[in-house]
Amino acid sequence: MGITDLFSKRQKRLRGDVPDVYTYNIIPGTLRAQVVHIWQDYLGDDNDFYDDYKGTKRAYEYINDTLSREYGVFSLVEDTYDKNKKQQIVEFLLSEKDTERVLDAVELSFKVIFAFARRYDFKQSSTYEEDADKAILELNARFKEHGVGFQFVEGELIRIDSQLIHAEAVVPALRLLSTKGFEGAHQEFLKAYEHFRHHNYKEALNEALKSLESTMKSICTRKGWSYDAVATSKALIETCFKNGLIPIFWQSNMSGLRSLLEGGVPTGRNKLGGHGQGVSPVEVPEHIVAYVLHMTASTILFLAESERDMK
Repeated sequence: MGITDLFSKRQKRLRGDVPDVYTYNIIPGTLRAQVVHIWQDYLGDDNDFYDDYKGTKRAYEYINDTLSREYGVFSLVEDTYDKNKKQQIVEFLLSEKDTERVLDAVELSFKVIFAFARRYDFKQSSTYEEDADKAILELNARFKEHGVGFQFVEGELIRIDSQLIHAEAVVPALRLLSTKGFEGAHQEFLKAYEHFRHHNYKEALNEALKSLESTMKSICTRKGWSYDAVATSKALIETCFKNGLIPIFWQSNMSGLRSLLEGGVPTGRNKLGGHGQGVSPVEVPEHIVAYVLHMTASTILFLAESERDMK
């Protein structure tokens, strides 16, 4: 069905009564209910659950059984009598108090939509691919509408801090890394955001640097430039400069570019997450990790576009 711009919504916008800061620890009941509506539109409702010609039953069973196995339980809700797997997962989503588990259910269900609901045989619909895209667009719009700082991008639920940076750097970087030849960097970049979502900040920094290094290695491989398999980011940047990834006239006019590339992501990782902590544990501030992730996305995008523009 999609989103309708109701009178009440317009009035809230006119009054300025809309979220201007993202939250991450609370998933409102209204947002959860809207996710269920999306499920019923795009995965199927109770009638579809018992239709053997559609994939609805298999989808809900997969979501329910996967979460149950990973949590080490036999059922997601206490009372399963006379409830099919679709009804159980809906009840779980609406009642679960652990925010991360709610997000688990949302992410897994939309992975199903992203990967399987695009097939014709899922709903026997001629608009199957378009329907899956609409479901994801609506979910992301609902997140934004409620001021909840997550978006589902390229098959993963990732945390965002700035809508502008997310749209202009993170999403393009993810799309670029999903192309052939950047598989390692893509996996590491997603892991960085996954760690960030779970507050594993040192691990997020480590994966951010690895994704940047893997991007440069992929570019060197595609261009046939030799490099040491265990080269650090500084050596890889040197190789990229030496082989003209960035034109000479830009290198001379942008004297700070090398320092930015060499000292941005690697320094953040090395000082906060890459080495032993010593006697006192090192606390990594959340806002610095967000900054490093944004810098990583921007740098990856910059390097890849530089490769594309090489003559």
